[in-house]
Amino acid sequence: MQLPSFIFNLAIFKNDNFIIPSNMKISIISRILLLTATVLLIISLFVPVWIIYLDAPQYPEGLDLQIWANKLAGDVDIINGLNHYIGMKTLHNEDFIEFKVLPYIIMGFALLFAVTAFLGRKKWVYICFGLFILFGIAAMVDFWLWEYDYGHNLDPNAAIKVPGMAYQPPLIGYKQLLNFGAYSVPHIGGWLLISGGALLFIAVLIERNVFKRKGRKSAQAMSAIVLFSLMVSCGIDGPEPIQLHKDACSSCKMSISEGNFAAELITQKGRIYKFDDVLCMNLFISENQDNKVSKLYVGDYLKKNELIDAETAWYVHSEKIKSPMNGHIAAFAQKADAEKLADELDTSVQNWKEIESIIASKKTYEHSK
Repeated sequence: MQLPSFIFNLAIFKNDNFIIPSNMKISIISRILLLTATVLLIISLFVPVWIIYLDAPQYPEGLDLQIWANKLAGDVDIINGLNHYIGMKTLHNEDFIEFKVLPYIIMGFALLFAVTAFLGRKKWVYICFGLFILFGIAAMVDFWLWEYDYGHNLDPNAAIKVPGMAYQPPLIGYKQLLNFGAYSVPHIGGWLLISGGALLFIAVLIERNVFKRKGRKSAQAMSAIVLFSLMVSCGIDGPEPIQLHKDACSSCKMSISEGNFAAELITQKGRIYKFDDVLCMNLFISENQDNKVSKLYVGDYLKKNELIDAETAWYVHSEKIKSPMNGHIAAFAQKADAEKLADELDTSVQNWKEIESIIASKKTYEHSK
């Protein structure tokens, strides 16, 4: 495949005295991978890179510490208040030199990737990959050292002292810290950086002719898999599937057994609560008003276990509808389907606001047998 002339001239450093030999130029696929990685690195500057999530009974929605390339965000003030009692340092953006230099490092790599893509030198692909790996290792070591100091260097005059106890958060994964469960995982920006490194690695494999025996399609397939995985991981914006007979209702604690009556609530912090009945979900909302709701989903009455948007669904309420917690409510994705059942039961179709009013009027509910 021939490159457009303007890219060709940039890519091979053509002038009167020097032309890069063809065996030193990188392929079109590698150029595309490098440019895609460049875009991913730039986007990572505008989203959280890492998150430490704290879960405890007194904070049912949890607390989160978001680490961006240039700042801390999330429940920083609440976490600082809690840390004061056990002698941990308070967190302030100005105390981290990393926030001053990290954006420039990421932009530097983005520029290096872009220049390498346009110049088309194989040697620079390898240099990019080596430097990016070293950067990743250095970043994780620096993060671990900060966590170690944060969890071990405690104020001896703290109000709460537990002999031998350290509060170092996990580098990645889960760790129990007193009554808090701490989860440390990459956030969107972290996955973007990881994906950028993965695309760069594929470019290295391509230029090392690893895919030569298997053909160009192997490289294209692997690149497509990485890009697709990235889009899926960053683009998830829907309900978490309910596992029937395994997941328990967050309100009544009973096992969820009928997916077409189930419901799900997602808070603004991403916490997920599942229910065996719309009635249970609304009761939970009324009893936990501190939880800021992001999305509500209900089971499609015509499907075995498929959740639909609660606010756009259509509902039929009738005592003849037997749901797990006697909510007597069936939800439908299509209004025509709801109207069909409503005609059979001699009732009318309601929207979400009307169903909320009906549920609010119910004073008690009983378990179905």
